[in-house]
Amino acid sequence: MAGRMMSRGWRVTSVALSMICLSSSADATAEARNWRINPSQTSVGFVVDGIGWPRTKGQFHDFTGRISINFDNPAASKVSFRVASKSVDVGSSSFNDYLRTDAFFDVAQYPEITFQSTRVEKVDDSHARVTGELTMRGITRPLTIEVALDRPADSSSTKVGFRATGIVHRLPYGMNAGFPAISNDVDLIVTTEALAQ
Repeated sequence: MAGRMMSRGWRVTSVALSMICLSSSADATAEARNWRINPSQTSVGFVVDGIGWPRTKGQFHDFTGRISINFDNPAASKVSFRVASKSVDVGSSSFNDYLRTDAFFDVAQYPEITFQSTRVEKVDDSHARVTGELTMRGITRPLTIEVALDRPADSSSTKVGFRATGIVHRLPYGMNAGFPAISNDVDLIVTTEALAQ
């Protein structure tokens, strides 16, 4: 189940690229601006369903993210995100410890979860789709995240806010524990603010 959270994005994460949605020009020569994820205004969360189990909600507390946004040419934008796998938190210290074992995140061997965008598409003036590569437990798989812009932004903005959602399938990352009682699908929900640099 934890695998799905990473699409939190670390879900995270990546989402920022949707900000480029507000582009009003097709000038591909404009330079991209760099943005930094504001940790104090960011939540990287996940939700996992199970049969005979209560719905499990969790989040990661330790992460960093950088975004390069080209408002005039969204496709030239990029996002990268890193999450410390040991920072997983589902509200139970014993369950957190279990998620850190090799049954799930194996934090001793794989301390980081990363996401690197490979494509950014403008859907409309307030939505974008970010495709990239999510790496967990040494395994890299494609991940697509839907991004919604929370606040208006343009090339003169100093900060932007957005919400990103996606689904991470944990089984391909070797997280087989509890399946099928615990779902293969993990919902990723990332809300964040990014500051211009």
